[in-house]
Amino acid sequence: MDPDNTTQRTTSDVIVVSPDDAFRNAVTGAIGISGRIGVQMVAGGLAVMRPHLDLDEARVLVVDVEVANAPDLAALQELMVEIDGRIPVIVVTDVFDDAIARWLIQIRVADFLRKPVDPTDLMRSCIKALQANVRTEPKPSRIIDFIPAMGGVGATTLAIEAAIQLIRRDGSDSTCLVDLDFQQSACADHLDIEPRFDFAEIARRSDRLDMQVLEVMLSKHRSGLTLLGAQPNPASPGLIDTMTLTGILDLVSARFANVIIDVPRDWRAWTDVVLAGSDDVFVVTDMTVPGLRAARRLVDSILERLHRQVAGKVIVNRFEQSLLPWSGLRKADIDKTLGPDLAGIVANNYRLVREAIDRGVMLDDIKPGSNVGRELRKILFAEEDVVPAKMPFRPLAAAAQ
Repeated sequence: MDPDNTTQRTTSDVIVVSPDDAFRNAVTGAIGISGRIGVQMVAGGLAVMRPHLDLDEARVLVVDVEVANAPDLAALQELMVEIDGRIPVIVVTDVFDDAIARWLIQIRVADFLRKPVDPTDLMRSCIKALQANVRTEPKPSRIIDFIPAMGGVGATTLAIEAAIQLIRRDGSDSTCLVDLDFQQSACADHLDIEPRFDFAEIARRSDRLDMQVLEVMLSKHRSGLTLLGAQPNPASPGLIDTMTLTGILDLVSARFANVIIDVPRDWRAWTDVVLAGSDDVFVVTDMTVPGLRAARRLVDSILERLHRQVAGKVIVNRFEQSLLPWSGLRKADIDKTLGPDLAGIVANNYRLVREAIDRGVMLDDIKPGSNVGRELRKILFAEEDVVPAKMPFRPLAAAAQ
């Protein structure tokens, strides 16, 4: 390590790499003077200083990068591959937009902040990352999205049933259902419970997000399912910024082994970030020509927008196989349209689903072992017999755990 580029240190809890003198001074004041964290400063850009970094004892790395500095961005990406999650990395940027957020999520940084940075916020992020990094056996969450290709295809019903299947496998406190349609809150209506999430209040006080606040926002169904949903307000746009939503989802993923997200069909500013941070994205459609075409377009759009980092798979809901060759669509038509992007099909059991929704109960409360649940289990757990699907939520997993 070049001594001209560092301050004297007693520990290397946090290494800060930055070419910005003012930023380093502010961080030194907030973190170093606090006495809670040992900090080491490295003056310079990451591309230049990377060969001189000694990360053997570091517990958190803070990297200050300019978005226009291509060498530093490339060095950051290479570094993330090299450390492979061993050290939480907090990134500070001069510019922040949805494209930058998607990229930071894809390379799996622990947290990201935009300048000007409140040193207190950075210190809080470092402390959380340090606390997360001392865990010897982290249990990352599996994040599963359900997004409808068009209206009325039953995506919410499948999201709820998927959550129930995961609860039965992993226990009553294992799974959280997150309803991101803040205008309709259909999940709460399906479950007949009161949603508690006040996104307007959280947006105003996002700096106070923690596990205690999260617990207040959660609703519990008698089946054991936990819901994070907002009070429905059809006339409100339900605006919430990407950073705040990412922080909320990060807390949820730290609290629960499984997170099911009911994603609205209309694309929002944060949709890319949510999908990119997930392990499975299921596009739900029905067995109609418009439905299959809409699903095909949505899957292709997800691949294009997320640069093939996340692939959407299609669930064809309300499937009915006709014995007559001239009476509508057949399984061969589905295969032809969707090909390898077909995750599976779920049989049409409209009467059962309708009764469960009207009564606010689970499908198995009415008919145990229903074909809907059975076929959804095949989709959810198809690969887990070989490789357990336990992946971290990528946006701020280390900082939130």
